[in-house]
Amino acid sequence: MLYNLYEMNHAALAPWRAAADMGLNFWQNPVNPLSSTSTARAVSASLELFERATRRFGKPSFGLKETEVNGVTAGVQEQILLHKPFVSLLHFSKIWPEKVKAKLQEKLLIVAPMSGHYATLLRGTVEALLPHFDVYITDWTDARTVPLSMGKFDLEDYVDHVVDMLRILGSGVNIMAVCQPSVPVMAAVSLLSAKADPRTPKTMILMGGPIDTRRNPTAVNKLAKEKGAGWFRQNVIMKVPFPHAGFMRDVYPGFLQLTGFMTMNLDRHMDAHRQLFWHLVEGDDESAEKHEDFYDEYMSVMDLTAEFYLQTVDRVFVNHDLPNGSYMHRGTLVEPAKITGTALMTIEGERDDISGVGQTEAAHDLCTGIPKEKKLHHLQLGVGHYGVFSGSRFRNDVVPMIVNFVSANA
Repeated sequence: MLYNLYEMNHAALAPWRAAADMGLNFWQNPVNPLSSTSTARAVSASLELFERATRRFGKPSFGLKETEVNGVTAGVQEQILLHKPFVSLLHFSKIWPEKVKAKLQEKLLIVAPMSGHYATLLRGTVEALLPHFDVYITDWTDARTVPLSMGKFDLEDYVDHVVDMLRILGSGVNIMAVCQPSVPVMAAVSLLSAKADPRTPKTMILMGGPIDTRRNPTAVNKLAKEKGAGWFRQNVIMKVPFPHAGFMRDVYPGFLQLTGFMTMNLDRHMDAHRQLFWHLVEGDDESAEKHEDFYDEYMSVMDLTAEFYLQTVDRVFVNHDLPNGSYMHRGTLVEPAKITGTALMTIEGERDDISGVGQTEAAHDLCTGIPKEKKLHHLQLGVGHYGVFSGSRFRNDVVPMIVNFVSANA
């Protein structure tokens, strides 16, 4: 019912958004002699904030066209290497200039979080790593766009997809999990290691992930533990309404996830939009554009399948299957201790309010088969959850450490 009300509300506001667009065209038109007045700027700023607050943000594009590798500018082209109903494997292929020999780079598979935002949330991550690696990324699909006839998608399928991608990319791959996929990525690497599969990754980099949420639990962790999967099934699982392609699929809607994200730091988001208003009024286009770019990405959300979401809540946040040693994958016990040939790096943010300090580092205690010299933990000071994988400190401090770690374990 709530999902249908959300859709009805969006449809009901469509005429008002159209009116806001017409108003913007009038007040911002350079032919209008009033367009340069403070009144026009204030009205335009108000209309733009209304339009953005009521807009449904679609899936963004990565939009990465080129990168620089050791002083050489190379073009970047997205290629889909694998396409399945719930995920695609994207390759950011480099196009080298004529007469420049293609440079061999370490393969890096970035497993993007499936937690409400699109993989493009990691655009800055990909952009910062492109000069150093041959980059691939998991591009998860909005569940409301997948017809019910395509079947289910759960945590078991997630692990299977990661294994499939590693096998497609072949031996010598490095894998990076950002936030939520830390657990299924460790499960996938554990399963490959147990079989002595030659396509087991050389390095595994876990960033701000919930390996053991009993350590320094955050408000998110406490809520999941207190309520349990049954509460979430009853209160946040809904059916996709008509006319979406995923009609009648049980999902955890993206708009609910976004609401949760926003309310966690509501004062900060309200202040950011107040600043946007004044940037628009004052004509500070550069500051306004930075704000809009961030929120265009932040407000773009996707639905998750109910089975994946509920299994994650139950097995990762409530029962702690992986650190308890009880994580099963299709009847096989997942044993991180069997990882021996894969180097492990963990990265956390000092101010992370989603994955608390120590939760990702717990991976080192589970991976007892990895030699000490092949392990590295880094706590990035002064950053929250997003600062672990994006922003200036990520580019300046974390990326060089990742590059050196992979190089040392090549």
